[in-house]
Amino acid sequence: MRRQDRLVGERPLEVYAVVWEAALRQLIGGSSTMRGQLGRLLEVAALERVRLQVLPFHAGGHPCITGPFTILSFNETEAMDVVQADTIASSVWVEDEAASSEYGDLFDRTARRSLAQRDSIQLIEAIRREI
Repeated sequence: MRRQDRLVGERPLEVYAVVWEAALRQLIGGSSTMRGQLGRLLEVAALERVRLQVLPFHAGGHPCITGPFTILSFNETEAMDVVQADTIASSVWVEDEAASSEYGDLFDRTARRSLAQRDSIQLIEAIRREI
């Protein structure tokens, strides 16, 4: 909840996320829980500094199919992006400029295959109604 608080208020974080459609359809915690989670996702997507796109099933194979990762970017011009990637056993932190740049390219290519934010929100709303 504290991390979510960083999306509003003084100096809110800027978030750009691509979510695979499977993550929205996988029923975790029951129907009521999933409807609540999807509703919260829709609330967050409506925030000014949040950009949310859904990578739909029909996009097929995609550059990020190997697993999730997070790119942390900083305002300071001399600061490089840092990447956190999950593995089965741990999290890996990438603090190498060339490798971080490769992750950025993977993200950009995947985002281009994803639905526009407006279409993503419509899909999330439809999935929420189906559950």
